[in-house]
Amino acid sequence: MAKRKPRFPMPISERAKQFSPFAAVTGLEKALERQERELSLIPKKELSEEDAEALNEKLNLIQKGDRLAVTYFYQGEYITITGALISSEPTARLLCIGEEKIPFDDLYKIELIEE
Repeated sequence: MAKRKPRFPMPISERAKQFSPFAAVTGLEKALERQERELSLIPKKELSEEDAEALNEKLNLIQKGDRLAVTYFYQGEYITITGALISSEPTARLLCIGEEKIPFDDLYKIELIEE
């Protein structure tokens, strides 16, 4: 009869590797996420003349320190942020709210928040 080798239990750290997920195609998950993101992107809406005029009036009325809710277009989606107006820079065509610098061309809606 052949002599059997003694069996030692496998260390837990090695055993866990057996059950780790297996990716048959590397990068597939990232590619699918990128594709899903691209499909969910929306085109930028063009403002009507009336909406553009109303937005321009609000830009002229707001002052530093006003609390605003601003909706703007960024990389295929509309984002709304709320915060105090740090500055409005007409020459640079930027609206600064907190850390965000929003180009005037990307603005969609500005709402003054009454406290």
